[in-house]
Amino acid sequence: MKKTYETGSSVVVERCQICDNDKLESIIFLGYLPPVNKMHPVGEKPDEQPSYPAQMLYCPKCHLVQLGLIVDPKILFPAEYPYTSSTTKILRENFAEMYEECKIIVNLRKEDLVIDIGSNDGNLLSNFKGNHKVLGITPEDIGKIAIEKGIPTILDYFKKDVVEKIKKEYGKAKIITATNVFAHIDNVNEIVELILDVLADDGVFISESHYLLSLIETLQYDTVYHEHLRYYSLHSLKYLLEKHNLEIIHAKQIPTHGGSIRVYAARKGKYAAKGTVTKLLEKEKNVVVGKEKLLEFKDKVVVSKLELNSLLLDIKKQRKKIYGVGAPSRASTLINYVGIDEGIMDYVMEIKGSHKIGKYVPGTLIPVVEESKLYEDQPEYALLLSWHIAEELAPKLREKGFKGDFIVPLPTPRILKLR
Repeated sequence: MKKTYETGSSVVVERCQICDNDKLESIIFLGYLPPVNKMHPVGEKPDEQPSYPAQMLYCPKCHLVQLGLIVDPKILFPAEYPYTSSTTKILRENFAEMYEECKIIVNLRKEDLVIDIGSNDGNLLSNFKGNHKVLGITPEDIGKIAIEKGIPTILDYFKKDVVEKIKKEYGKAKIITATNVFAHIDNVNEIVELILDVLADDGVFISESHYLLSLIETLQYDTVYHEHLRYYSLHSLKYLLEKHNLEIIHAKQIPTHGGSIRVYAARKGKYAAKGTVTKLLEKEKNVVVGKEKLLEFKDKVVVSKLELNSLLLDIKKQRKKIYGVGAPSRASTLINYVGIDEGIMDYVMEIKGSHKIGKYVPGTLIPVVEESKLYEDQPEYALLLSWHIAEELAPKLREKGFKGDFIVPLPTPRILKLR
């Protein structure tokens, strides 16, 4: 079905990851990108680093947009994985809101088990803890933070032997969540079967993923990196879940990561489907069904890259300094695809406590430093790498004392002046 490189580190996608169709069509190639979370310490001499082709493919059968290469998860999610979801306010608020929504849609009882796949530091489960039984699953050391918070966590990948362990020691789950991870895991059909194996008969599976509709409409090419194997629309999720006799009972767009989709699914006939499903399918039909809008997206990405290069060129001709703000994973794609190096952008700021401080942005020698340096050095420009929250972020940086102007790189590169 798939061709594996001799190194065993990556697999070329020759058939659709959902429906096995072998007639996949190329949408855009963003070049060879380094793993976004493999960050090297500042001061370490440059050495050989792997990069992998980032090509988006479209399946005309199930409408899935997917990456053309699957990289070994041990490379993409190293034990020292630097991302902690609890440091992001919008995610904390999102998971709190999800819990309130769950209480309305699912008849949750005190003794019910809630499992979070890819639980990170326990951010999501902290909302359920104390009111229900909880269990996290994550392969990274970051899961130890959740354990310290009193959230039971299995430090492993979600796989068959782990599922057997859960059933034996914890029983079946009323709710299983997979947020910002359901598009990351290879062999998604096997994963859905494993979820069904540990999901109670009246259980509900909730996924949150980057949403293809938002990606296209706001030109979010920076969300294309090797952790994200699939870019779901509701159409492709419906195809996948129905293949396993699951029915989508509720779907909604949410603001996380610049635009995501939250989907509730259950065994057919267990819950009444809400009107939100039909409405969202209708909304996305003319964008995600067919290749026309995807090819328009490609053209716009190329123009956006050139416009950002032009804007940066004008600033550097004036010998003015640019610091980056925020080092989300998506920043690595933008920086590497556009070709930004330490000669263009001196530093990238992160909030105090971030595990990324003291490391280089992947594929570059741009150091990630604590954000106080922005206020001490006062560069003329701050490039907002978390551009999807620019309207919220820029006033906060101004309030904290930054006096310069802001560069918003996407969807259309522009200077944002706050006076």
